[in-house]
Amino acid sequence: GLRYTSFHTTALCSPTRACLMTGRNHHTVGVGRITNMQNGFPHLRGYITPHAATIAEILRENGYSTFHTGKWHLSPMTQGTAAGPFDHWPLQRGFNRYYGFLDGETDQFYPKLYYDNHPIIPPKGPEDGYHVTEDIIDKSIEFIRDHKSIYPAQPFFLYAAFGATHAPHQAPKEFIDKYKGRFDAGWDVIREQWYKKQLETGIIPPGTKLAPHNRRVEPWETLTDKEKRFALKLQEAFAAFLDHTDHHIGRLLDFLDEMNISDDTMVILLSDNGASREGGILGQINEQKNFASLQEDIDEVIDRIDEIGGPNSYPNYPMGWAQAGNTPLKWYKSYTYGGGVRDPCIIRWSARIKNQGGIRNQFHHVTDIVPTILDVLNIEAPTTYKGYDQIPISGTSMVYTFDSADEPSRKGPQYFEMFGRRGIWADGWKAVTQHRRGLSYDDEEWRLYNLNEDFSEYDNLADKYPEKLRKLIDLWWIEAGKHGVLPLDDRGFELFLKPILPGSPHSSLEYTYYPPVSSITGDACPPIGGRSWGMTAEIDRSDEGKEGVIFVRGSHNNGLSCYIKDNRLIFDYNMYRSHYVVRSNRTIPVGECTIGVNFRRVDNKGNITLFIDGEECGSGQTSIVLTAISSTGLQIGKNHLSPLSNDYKTPFEFNGKLKYVKFKLLGYTPTQEDLQTRFNAEMAKQ
Repeated sequence: GLRYTSFHTTALCSPTRACLMTGRNHHTVGVGRITNMQNGFPHLRGYITPHAATIAEILRENGYSTFHTGKWHLSPMTQGTAAGPFDHWPLQRGFNRYYGFLDGETDQFYPKLYYDNHPIIPPKGPEDGYHVTEDIIDKSIEFIRDHKSIYPAQPFFLYAAFGATHAPHQAPKEFIDKYKGRFDAGWDVIREQWYKKQLETGIIPPGTKLAPHNRRVEPWETLTDKEKRFALKLQEAFAAFLDHTDHHIGRLLDFLDEMNISDDTMVILLSDNGASREGGILGQINEQKNFASLQEDIDEVIDRIDEIGGPNSYPNYPMGWAQAGNTPLKWYKSYTYGGGVRDPCIIRWSARIKNQGGIRNQFHHVTDIVPTILDVLNIEAPTTYKGYDQIPISGTSMVYTFDSADEPSRKGPQYFEMFGRRGIWADGWKAVTQHRRGLSYDDEEWRLYNLNEDFSEYDNLADKYPEKLRKLIDLWWIEAGKHGVLPLDDRGFELFLKPILPGSPHSSLEYTYYPPVSSITGDACPPIGGRSWGMTAEIDRSDEGKEGVIFVRGSHNNGLSCYIKDNRLIFDYNMYRSHYVVRSNRTIPVGECTIGVNFRRVDNKGNITLFIDGEECGSGQTSIVLTAISSTGLQIGKNHLSPLSNDYKTPFEFNGKLKYVKFKLLGYTPTQEDLQTRFNAEMAKQ
């Protein structure tokens, strides 16, 4: 296919996907950031406005069958439960079929899956060779095969979105083993090698300079031997994850060949943001430790190094490898410099595009994908859809580039904004500013680059061309007003402190579940992280053999589980795989009874007390309190995904009668550290 070297995104996943689905800018349609963040203004509503029909909705109205597999992350995750509401789920936004995960990230071996409009349990586990990427492609092929078997003349649209290469970086062992030793030279040397390869292959133009090291990236040679071993294994897992995904994309393309529809199928492959620095300076075997700003113990991770990339890890690589991944650009995902917004895009359509493997340097943006599809199909975007007046599409068709490598870009001005970081491109020039949270927008330094001559944004020309810079800054404000970017809002963790909202899962401080109930996604769970809370459950055991899970919140990486085993009530507080376990000092009676757990936060320690029929029966203490708990969510009466406790094998369903499980939240004033931890966790979902 054609390789686009000047293709741009929004720097984060939900906003990029909103542009990809609608052809409008992310603020315009209400997804200025991740859908987990809302501020009450139209540009941060947490879902795509109905005034912007998705490409799936448009194509379905024009006779297409539409399928989505994989990651969605375009609806508020408080709505990601079996109870909905489903207004912003894939099937309600134009797709006939859906199979995948709704949130921003998932465990690749133990994913939180949804099928059409309901949550499901993965069909098998890692011990059976399961990985969600393979499952996504299996379902993609199944949807197309079923459709073509019944309606062979009807065209289809498939949106397949992978977990790769978002953390956790997980892949089958045979793929990880392929990369052993491949990166031993370290990120400084590897970055230079990739830079030279890009020049040789024409991916970057002659004369491109390699951007200087980003701040806080340690020179490879300053790392200890153990730190190097750790960083290398994390990069090998990342490479394996990408390779494994590429392998399964190949399976899909082979299937199109087998069905004799490859020539007539346009395939578009793109990334949604630049490489991520969220693994920190040294990387993480358990990404969720980084949410709490906890550094890995290097001796501990070396003992577990062979687990990295497998089902017992949840890894993210260090920022040194992320910097290499963005070669030759500077900075990372969430930044408006090239390292955040300049991303790969390939378009393959053998019946129409003859310059296969050709390179296109015209400036384009993710908003241009929808108008390209509509242009190819000669379909007009609707002015109204289901009674809603439609916002005009802002993207520019890329079809003119199919036959022309040299025609100038037809793209008009394109703004960028993320967390107050801003940038704008126009006629080959780019102005960009690196906003610092809480500081005045009026006092920031803007930098100026001529991208026609400076691919990597190396030479700041602000002092040389102050009038050009001033015009671009003024143009940014014009475009910001035009596309709904304002008001600027650089808040982060504050936006997660949502008030109690009537009609939401968080409409009171009490949560009562009546089993059997489907698994509940993280954002809809009782927010028990970082605070005091209590749990009570009414059970009925007909004999002493009745046992199993009462509830699980989290995964094998971190979280908490309450269960009955050997006639004892047990509570396991999994602190990043260090388990604080409290067992009742007496047995649970046969018949009906009430069991409970009280968790009280005192400073940053957690006091745990167990109860049977209101009487205390055991106690213990944790060294710290989890603020950000695994995104796996809440399961009642079972542990169907990764086993949180080492004391039982999944699913360990409770085989007595579980009448209800009730959580009650107690007073909570979050610390600054709590807020930052929550923000880190939500941002990492991107």
